[in-house]
Amino acid sequence: MASQEVPKTCKVILADTIAKKLLAEVRDSLAQVQSSAAARPTLAAFLANDDPAAAQYAEWSKKTCEENGFDFDLRKVNKEVLEEAIVAANQDDAVDGIIVYYPIWPNNQQQDRYIQETVALTKDVEGLCHTHLFNMYHNVRFLDPPANLKKSILPCTPLAIVKALEHLQIYNPILAYGNRLFGKTITVINRSEVNGRPLAALLANDGATVYSVDITGVQVFTRGSGIRAPRHQVLDKEGWGLKDVLPLSDVVIGGVPTENFKVPTDLIRDGAVCVNFSSYRNFDGPAVKEKASIYVPSIGKVTIAVLLRNLVRLIANRPRPEAAQQ
Repeated sequence: MASQEVPKTCKVILADTIAKKLLAEVRDSLAQVQSSAAARPTLAAFLANDDPAAAQYAEWSKKTCEENGFDFDLRKVNKEVLEEAIVAANQDDAVDGIIVYYPIWPNNQQQDRYIQETVALTKDVEGLCHTHLFNMYHNVRFLDPPANLKKSILPCTPLAIVKALEHLQIYNPILAYGNRLFGKTITVINRSEVNGRPLAALLANDGATVYSVDITGVQVFTRGSGIRAPRHQVLDKEGWGLKDVLPLSDVVIGGVPTENFKVPTDLIRDGAVCVNFSSYRNFDGPAVKEKASIYVPSIGKVTIAVLLRNLVRLIANRPRPEAAQQ
């Protein structure tokens, strides 16, 4: 009698699969907020560094924009005149959204932060200006309470990972919106101000216990016992490391921007979900497939889909012409 073949235990989910569903939603949403006679929305993208990964991301963005009813205007500028170029785009009615590829000054994060604040709130497709970041960290989901008609914009890569987790059904739809990660433990390996810390905050605000890990140590982001707090709180876990948090984690998210780092596979619990958002492979692919139930090796195409989703949100947040005439 022939022995039955044992099914593979790990399902590999590609970013393209998740992005296609999101892009279909983007096209439907755009049709609802903009008349068929309106011009194609324009995303102005500023490239002021020599990072090949940024150039590749720009190429992918251009292709995705043009395939889904958007115009993509790549503007390569010297970083010394970047501020003036962004101000001009802020004032240009033909520009619907603005993205800037970071880092511009790798050794001066304050200068990059200044540029983030230069982008107008109404055109900040990346959700990096203070108003959007304040709302994200404080779990405020709208720009205009109590009317709650204009949604706040969330940073693209963190939101892409949230959308990936929703696609993977890590979010529990039975629970109330805003609580759907209650009972989940997630480790995020990266605490950068652009990606890792916002992601930990988003996941904790949705109810998860999140261990945020970087070279300085471990912090836990949580809404407290029974997720009773309205927004996340942060506590240092003195002396903790990956050896303490990985065995506890239902989901492990890697975002370390170096080829020298690998998540220790032996510490990952059986059946965990592993997601990589670094441009490098933070997981040992063959080994992690022997431990994980689901593995997402990259997230880039989902990030681009979220970029367009945010652009449609900006358009929807604008005053309608008919409202202005009343």
